[in-house]
Amino acid sequence: MKFMKLGSRTDTFYTSDSVRSVASEVSSDLTIQVKGTRYLLHKFPLLSKCLRLQKLCAESPETSKVQTIQIPDFPGSDAAFELCAKFCYGITVTISAQNFVSIRCAAEYLQMTEEVDKGNLIYKMEVFFTSCILHGWKDSIVTLQTTKALPLWSEDLGIAARCIDAIAFKVSAHPAKISLSRSYSSRARGDSLCDGSENHSRQITKGSKGWWAEDLAELATDLYWRTMVVIKSSGKVSSDLICDALRVYASRWLSNAAKHLNSCEEAKSNSGVDSPEDTTSKYRLLLESIISLLPTEKGEVACGFLLKLLKAANLLNASSSSKAELATRIGLQLDEASVSDLLIPRCISPSTDNTIYDIDAVLMILNQFMSQGQSPRSSPGRIKTELYRRRSRSAENVDVMLQESRRSSSASHGAKIKVAKIIDRYLQKIAEDKNLTLSKFIAFADAIPEFARLNHDDLYKAINIYLKVHPELDKSERKRICRNLDCRKLSMEACTHAAQNEMLPLRLVVQVLFLEQSRAAISGTPVTELPSNIKAILAMHQNQNHSKTSICTTGSFPQEDQLSPVSINPRKSNLSTLKMKMEEEEQGEEIVGDLRAETKTATTDKPFKVKSLSATPAMWPKGVFSKLWSINRKKP
Repeated sequence: MKFMKLGSRTDTFYTSDSVRSVASEVSSDLTIQVKGTRYLLHKFPLLSKCLRLQKLCAESPETSKVQTIQIPDFPGSDAAFELCAKFCYGITVTISAQNFVSIRCAAEYLQMTEEVDKGNLIYKMEVFFTSCILHGWKDSIVTLQTTKALPLWSEDLGIAARCIDAIAFKVSAHPAKISLSRSYSSRARGDSLCDGSENHSRQITKGSKGWWAEDLAELATDLYWRTMVVIKSSGKVSSDLICDALRVYASRWLSNAAKHLNSCEEAKSNSGVDSPEDTTSKYRLLLESIISLLPTEKGEVACGFLLKLLKAANLLNASSSSKAELATRIGLQLDEASVSDLLIPRCISPSTDNTIYDIDAVLMILNQFMSQGQSPRSSPGRIKTELYRRRSRSAENVDVMLQESRRSSSASHGAKIKVAKIIDRYLQKIAEDKNLTLSKFIAFADAIPEFARLNHDDLYKAINIYLKVHPELDKSERKRICRNLDCRKLSMEACTHAAQNEMLPLRLVVQVLFLEQSRAAISGTPVTELPSNIKAILAMHQNQNHSKTSICTTGSFPQEDQLSPVSINPRKSNLSTLKMKMEEEEQGEEIVGDLRAETKTATTDKPFKVKSLSATPAMWPKGVFSKLWSINRKKP
């Protein structure tokens, strides 16, 4: 860093009996009390350069040979006053970015202007400030940092504003065109915010566009905010570089927020340590300043960084407006998030539930994401089919509608499919929480459109985890939690597991079993053994109606009960009618009683011999298949 030396005499100041004096053949005639230090000096060198001291001596009566004056409101420390006094004596003093602010404010207070003496201290300080400090990168930053000690004086003298303008100018220009007085730092800081769980480090090296981010990260919150506002207003720095700088600053100060809060809590008995409330307020101000500086363009800020800020907002109990702003931004790009990002620690508050994670925040983000674009509940392929079936419309109108539907839904269709996978895996994590209510779980499952879930394996895993953690759920609650589960979208492995899962509702298990038995009959694969609870119910039903329900290996039965590929084709089966019937039934009825009551005598054109009936258990009643997957047939 640059420095300036003034004066040529050697330092003759010394301390005697707690009094600072200057060695001289002339006896002292002026005593000045500055803060806690007493100075025994001479009037002539001081009054010839300090207009304020002239006024104070004129106002103070001389009662002895040594006149005494008090300066209780002197800005800065007594060390700054001593440097000004040494300058008056012609003693060599060194001025640099570290002590510029304190000496400049002291000289202003003492009124060491050109009106009193040509080439006075204020003039020399201003020349050094404009020609050296403002032209140097590190000098500008260090000087700006030191203004925190004397904020009012620094603002009145324009020191802070001029440093900020100089820094913003350097950031906006190319690094090669600027003479920097500092070697670039390449300290690698992890991008771990709040919990330090990730170690995604970014090194900023000389010549890179974001070379300035680490250096500015050393500034205090208010000075950093003012500097970034000026940088953004210049319009010469791209939004991604602004985001990089904010990420570096957040990592610098928020990564250890939890540790600092805990240490303040442990040391709150010490009077010299800030209280946890004060420390939290400082971090909260820092966080909200970062949020206010985020670029407003959609997609400019990484979703992971926004979620880390939201975690910090919960930890610091930030304002609801800040949380809402973050949630809205995240909701616009939720498809970029990961499951670990969504595990937001819950803010400790008596009014909230006892869940480990902030479920409400993620649900609000999910609803925000799903509300944009309002993609249709069916897939684009179905939309196209429905449009072409409208014979009353011309081909041109159909093409226009297709284009409009694609514009409104195709951009978000793939994103919503991705979000569905993220949320289903997120449900697996939060389902392990004993305090997660059934209504919250169902709210997440219901928020995903039907077309977005191409596979229901992750949803089934989440339901299975929730049922294990919450064994107290009754029959109706188990039906509610499984209402979004479509067994036709389960893989073979998931179907095999579900068929043996005694925690699922019996009706769902029977549906899964029918689908698995049908697949087995077609492919000739081994059949999954029935769960014990279903075996018992079917055995009881078989004993009561053995003559009506048994199926022999060589016999035939009505076409509506045939296990053919057609019978499991969702396009030709009346699945929606079946589901409506099953939902309208009373919840307290047993499945076998329902099946028995709904069994009908079917009429067929021709009997059909079933192959590979070893895949169909002999205990299955005939009405089971007609109950689960009935087929609408037209009379000839």
